[in-house]
Amino acid sequence: MTVLNSKINIVKKPPTRGLSILIQRYQAIFQLWDLLEAEYQKYGDIYIDSFGDITQVLLSNPQAIEQVFTADPNLFAIGKFNRVLEPLLGEYSLIMLDGVEHQKQRKLLMPPFHGERMKAYGQIIIDVTERAIGQWQVGKPFQLREYAAEISLQVIVKAVFGINKTEQYQELIHLLSSCLDIFNSPLKSTLLMFTWLQKDLGSWSPWGQFIRKKKRIEEILSEAIAARRDNSQLLGEDILSLMLSVRDENGAAMTDSEIKDELMTMLFAGHETTANSLAWAFYWIYSHREVRQKLLDELNDINDNTDPNMIAKLPYLSAVVAETLRISPTVVGTFVRQLKQPMELMGYKFAAGTIFSPCIYLVHQREDIYPEPKKFKPERFLKPDPLDENLITFDRPFSAYEYLPFGGGNRRCLGYAFALFEMKLVLGTILARSELTLLDRKPLKPMRRGVTFSPSGGVKMALNKLNLEKK
Repeated sequence: MTVLNSKINIVKKPPTRGLSILIQRYQAIFQLWDLLEAEYQKYGDIYIDSFGDITQVLLSNPQAIEQVFTADPNLFAIGKFNRVLEPLLGEYSLIMLDGVEHQKQRKLLMPPFHGERMKAYGQIIIDVTERAIGQWQVGKPFQLREYAAEISLQVIVKAVFGINKTEQYQELIHLLSSCLDIFNSPLKSTLLMFTWLQKDLGSWSPWGQFIRKKKRIEEILSEAIAARRDNSQLLGEDILSLMLSVRDENGAAMTDSEIKDELMTMLFAGHETTANSLAWAFYWIYSHREVRQKLLDELNDINDNTDPNMIAKLPYLSAVVAETLRISPTVVGTFVRQLKQPMELMGYKFAAGTIFSPCIYLVHQREDIYPEPKKFKPERFLKPDPLDENLITFDRPFSAYEYLPFGGGNRRCLGYAFALFEMKLVLGTILARSELTLLDRKPLKPMRRGVTFSPSGGVKMALNKLNLEKK
């Protein structure tokens, strides 16, 4: 690595070898947030980290991240770090694609998650949420994350398939949930991170269970794809129907393998991340009485005729969601980029093979951007209404390189708008229909679930009152 015309001081961390690699990997699995903060304090907001044969550059400097996000996408390859997701999502997943193929797939997959088509899912989200919380019993403790996962899973499956009553649907729900539970702890997460653990030793072994469950999921998806290809009357307004109907500029349709892997990505990645974020949101809301009261004041006009799209535009609710994603991002870093050819960044020349790792968590903890970053303060995202000094409106006064819960550049999460929409409607519905008590008395810390992070313990709550009668 050669330094050219250095403009800032980029620290090169001493190479990690031998036992130190094992210690660092342990910390990355069990104590990643603490490790990142300690290294930020020691090495700054751009530092070179080498361990084994891998060299990566950790970035929490917004100017450097901007250079990476706005660089020519063809400079970068997927890289081995991102390949840990391939067993889960498949080789044709958008996340696994590079270059022209990535751009083409992204363009084809954009419509379902934006605009009017996305808004059509609003009532589905509210109905699924009300059915889920109808299971709660007064005074009986429960884990909020379990219900957030149930809600987000049912929402994405209904959005993808437009079904909810068939045995196949129920089997798919069960398989997806149990499949992700195989990686639901820091220790179990090592199955994704170390390929030498990925051994099928029979149905009793963790990886053997995963392989068999995933195979059945793929069979169900393939059956659904084939059925709709054979019978156009089954096509509807759902995401699968849209994927079967889209064509690229040459008139070519997506292949069955491409559709199957994209469906796997939506079902796994979209469900898990949203469930974690909802759990964090309830933890923060019920840890701050004044935040909860402001939300209730804003939501007190919800009734039968409330437009879901209006709920999603409520300024304080939007600010609470934004602050949740800032202080507790469900993934700590963006999609990493591995150089295919040399690139200059912040005055330094980096060789081909170097990995750039923009860190969402550390950017969101910068005191120069977010004063008192450890405090949950939705007001960071609010501004006075210029037309009425007594009103506040939702604003995002931070750049795409200072606030990046969904990544950025050409790798920004395709479903970010859908995730925000769903979070707001689920939060608004539960807050309006129930009175809850947070049972966790100690601060909750992030716990690894595969490549995502959720609140340890799942956010224990109890129901005081439930009102599902329409106003």
